[in-house]
Amino acid sequence: MGMDKEAFLDAVHSNQGLINKLCHIYRDSKEDREDLFQEIVYQLWKSHPKFRGRSKFTTWMYRIGLNTAMASFRKPKVILSGTDRLPEPTRPEGEENPNRERLFKAIRTLDDAEKAIVSMYLDGFDNSEMAEVMGISKNYLGVRLNRIKNKLRTILNQ
Repeated sequence: MGMDKEAFLDAVHSNQGLINKLCHIYRDSKEDREDLFQEIVYQLWKSHPKFRGRSKFTTWMYRIGLNTAMASFRKPKVILSGTDRLPEPTRPEGEENPNRERLFKAIRTLDDAEKAIVSMYLDGFDNSEMAEVMGISKNYLGVRLNRIKNKLRTILNQ
């Protein structure tokens, strides 16, 4: 199935906030976040012909983004070309907010699986979608999510 180039670019543009949030959670510096953003878009582009529509586009996009974010930290830079419509990394809404930055700093202390779960939670994914992306049962995801929330409360209250 896949999708044509224009449909793909439109879908990525309209959901680039998800990519930005993943970049902010998984990378500390602005340069590393921009590198990760480009790498995720590249991996989405490489994988989009295989998208079959069995899950929501955002669920598929998250799965690719998470796998990319959790892959080895340093790889040779990928140079994207061929279109001037690729999304640019942007600052997530409210990035200057100190409370938001405290939250992201706390989230970065979590392990990769916990970061993935909390990232999807913050983006409004329901437990079924999160469980699908993580490859775990909906019930187990609920247990993990509650533990993560408690862990973050403890970190933020220190």
